[in-house]
Amino acid sequence: MLSVLRNRTYRHLFTAQVVALAGTGLATVALALLAYDLAGADAGAVLGTALAIKMVAYVAIAPLAGALAGRVPRRALMAAMDLTRAGTALALPFVDRVWQIYLTVFLLQAASAVFTPTFQATIPQVLPAERDYTGALSMSRLAYDLESLFSPALAAVLLTAVSYDWLFAGTAVGFLASAALVVSAVLPKAPPVERAGGVRARAVFGSRLFLATPRLRALLALDLAVAAAGAIVFVDSVVVVREHFHRPAADLSLALGAYGAGSMTAALLLPRALARVGDRTVMLPAALALPAALAAVAAVTAAPPGGWSWSALLAAWALLAAAGSAVLTPGGRVIRRSAAEADLPAAFAAQFSLSHSCWLLTYPLAGWLAAAAGLPATALTLGVLALAATAAAAVLWPRRDPDALRHEHTDLPAGHPHLTGAHPSRAGAWSHGHHYVIDEHHRSWPRAGRAGAAAR
Repeated sequence: MLSVLRNRTYRHLFTAQVVALAGTGLATVALALLAYDLAGADAGAVLGTALAIKMVAYVAIAPLAGALAGRVPRRALMAAMDLTRAGTALALPFVDRVWQIYLTVFLLQAASAVFTPTFQATIPQVLPAERDYTGALSMSRLAYDLESLFSPALAAVLLTAVSYDWLFAGTAVGFLASAALVVSAVLPKAPPVERAGGVRARAVFGSRLFLATPRLRALLALDLAVAAAGAIVFVDSVVVVREHFHRPAADLSLALGAYGAGSMTAALLLPRALARVGDRTVMLPAALALPAALAAVAAVTAAPPGGWSWSALLAAWALLAAAGSAVLTPGGRVIRRSAAEADLPAAFAAQFSLSHSCWLLTYPLAGWLAAAAGLPATALTLGVLALAATAAAAVLWPRRDPDALRHEHTDLPAGHPHLTGAHPSRAGAWSHGHHYVIDEHHRSWPRAGRAGAAAR
């Protein structure tokens, strides 16, 4: 897996991702302290609103990344978003109103919503070999997990010497370093986007690609399963630790550490597993483990707190993370095989937006249910949602899912360049087979069982 770091371009981009994540982690801690200074006991409500604004920015802005990537050089676009995030971070120490927190959070996350899918779409071109790209996906997952452990520790050390305002300066330094690393990377030339239409048409295309491709519809269902399972961890861990188990605040870090350890373990094991079996074979069984783990959480939180139940909870948190990582990490491989190279920015932008729509649903659901119905009912409800989403993915994703499909064209004239090698199949129709993706010439998926299904 580490062999991918020998590629200079990827090494620069990966390092840019790591330092930007570290900066984001510092901002998360500093923002919580800023909210407390401004809102006191209402800081939780402020942060909850800020989290909702973050998700809204991701859902609304990310589709524009695919459209902009076709018009603006990717290196310039990513560097500009890093500079925007750095400037926003530097403005945060001067915030003295709650509404200003909301505005700066929106600006910060809007820039991230453009940067991240553009970054994700660039990596498959930097590392075209399947094995290398799989290693890069695992490296990215490890970076996110390590950041969740490292950034709070770094913030705690820094806060012993400086006030939290200086953490925002550290955030800005992280983004500036990321911009410098992106600029220093020599990116492959992006393929031209041949799709007609303006920015709006290109922004919408990614969502249409997801809705028209069976395996991508399944991927969206799996994203919902992971969001249902992850929401109880990110929203309710503090309630589980403090209210149910009556354990000290420091044990919240232990619970979240178990979650991070499970995710990292899966990320380390995935490259070998994916080299032997396909994405579907890994992702669907992993998704099935999510409702099972949530059922265990329901049982643990329904039982009286004790030493065994605390250990069982840590194991359940680790299982939820490992299963979620095994579902999410190969997602990039599924997207890459489902889109033309020129359409990868639109595809990753759509996935970024649609997957965060799932979190926008499950975050408040986990919070409201825990407050109104208790932890066991919350875990069971989210488990049912995860199970339903996994079942939908199993139905949507055909067991036999080849890349190349035979299909017919009824709307292209004889002699069209795309029909090279095709042969007449019936009056006015041409038949051929190739790696099939939704694009200008293929607007719908061929119907299963019909080799000559029309690509209308």
